[in-house]
Amino acid sequence: MLKSFEPNKIFAFTSKAPKYVLFLFIIVLSVGLTEALFLSPEDYKQSHSVRIMYVHVPSAWISLGIFSLIAFLSFGTFIFKNKNFSLISKSLAPSGFVFNIIALVTGAIWGKPTWGTWWAWDARITSMLILALFYFMYLLSWRIFENKERAIKITSLIAILGVINVPIAKFSVEWWSTLHQGSSVKILSNTSIHTSMLIPLTIMTAAFALFSILIFLMKYNTELIKIKNKGLDRL
Repeated sequence: MLKSFEPNKIFAFTSKAPKYVLFLFIIVLSVGLTEALFLSPEDYKQSHSVRIMYVHVPSAWISLGIFSLIAFLSFGTFIFKNKNFSLISKSLAPSGFVFNIIALVTGAIWGKPTWGTWWAWDARITSMLILALFYFMYLLSWRIFENKERAIKITSLIAILGVINVPIAKFSVEWWSTLHQGSSVKILSNTSIHTSMLIPLTIMTAAFALFSILIFLMKYNTELIKIKNKGLDRL
């Protein structure tokens, strides 16, 4: 059962979803930007430049989360031989890569007034750059390998190897001395960030997550249409 899926049945659902996700995204983003730009306080040290956090941090979280999901699905591809897993992974990668680049760019913009430099070979910055390279190799492999079976194997291997870098990016600030401060938002212990900043940060993360879902659905539906155009009812 896990080795096959029916594109027509899936498309009947996913083709209707983007408009609802777009509607939610616009609402959540509007609330998030209002909170981040106008209602949240400025930092006593960084002043208004701290507001870059509301783009930088969610982008980093989303890119790390998407790559982790791609790796999980890629592992499932090897185990269950389900082509839908690889199709979902392929459709997730573009938004993950975009958010990875956004995290690097906004980090450089934020770093200039905070650290006095656009770039430093800090452990977290370097690990996020390595993540971007894995994303790039993953996306490139889908394009250069015409044999789909070979492309699935290569991309799955890249994702599984690349996911080793995810905990390094996450915990680098705790394992080594870096320019980055320690995590302010913690799930298993007390969060040090003030509520007035945590609320817009959470809302912006939700908005970016909705945007990544929207991009995924658009890409996934495109892939399903390609399969339907080939006259295939089951893979």
